[in-house]
Amino acid sequence: MDEKTSIQYGLKSLIEQTYLIEQEYKNLTNSYSNLQNFIKEIVEILPTAIWVIDEKGEIFLQNSEALKIPKLLNLIDENSEEMELHGQIYLIKTTQKNGKKIISATDITKEKRTERLASMGQVAAHLAHEIRNPIGSISLLTSTLLKRADEKTKPVVSEIQRAIWRVERIIKATLLFTKGLSINPSVFNFSELKSECEEAIAYYAYSKEINFNLNFPNAYYNGDKDLLAIVFQNMLFNAIDAIEQSDDESGEIRLEYEKTAEEHRFVIFDSGVDIANAQIVFEPFKTSKLKGNGLGLHLCLQIINAHKGSIEIMLNPKRFCINLPIYKAKSE
Repeated sequence: MDEKTSIQYGLKSLIEQTYLIEQEYKNLTNSYSNLQNFIKEIVEILPTAIWVIDEKGEIFLQNSEALKIPKLLNLIDENSEEMELHGQIYLIKTTQKNGKKIISATDITKEKRTERLASMGQVAAHLAHEIRNPIGSISLLTSTLLKRADEKTKPVVSEIQRAIWRVERIIKATLLFTKGLSINPSVFNFSELKSECEEAIAYYAYSKEINFNLNFPNAYYNGDKDLLAIVFQNMLFNAIDAIEQSDDESGEIRLEYEKTAEEHRFVIFDSGVDIANAQIVFEPFKTSKLKGNGLGLHLCLQIINAHKGSIEIMLNPKRFCINLPIYKAKSE
């Protein structure tokens, strides 16, 4: 092989090796790019907000969860463990890797809320148990006093009875909330709930003139009448409170009934103030009302759910709709 041929062969071999190296480089680049995209996809689907900060303190990488709460990043420092922003609580973790800072923020609002409710439930249950016995004694003594009172004193004693009745309802609602509830179904007529609601309204304190129109149907249902009575009473009390908070001197509360192929529907309308925040209506211990402990509507939802039904909030005009699944009783 002469020198010229040797040089040509060497050049050809060099070109082939260069081509192979170039292909290998492209393959490595593609692999690296695919790996980057894969990592980005993993980071993107995480339910946790992730920021990666480079050496200059600038954001190198962040996912969509982080983009939802950009203000939180500015509040995080080296000592941050838990932070609250816009009513949400976040668990903060910060690590260093290859000169970059990795910050994660996990929404633990639900867990914190569960912890708080458990603590509040324990305290509420203890207080309810402690209060129940003396309230029972006071109620018994008040009944005796009412029989012996003269005409001038009777209105005062009656007001004491109404106040005791309200305390007893709070105790009952608290114990149902803390212990949990189970339904004891039996066949009853919806019309029986009307008299129970009217009796409860007579005990409830309100100052305005309110026109009640309660159209309970003459229809049978298999459910827990006592618990369902609590639902309708709480709904009516909620409507009374809404009227009490309004600027009008009087108000109206209507309960309408309709039957579909699948469910009994009870629509409760009142002329009171609008719902301030529909998202917290059924949350326990949260209320925008001037009175109440925030358990009434939450308990309503629990009872209706236990009956495999649902409660809807409708606005403009404001209405609550209680839906109970159809049950054909033998005696109907």
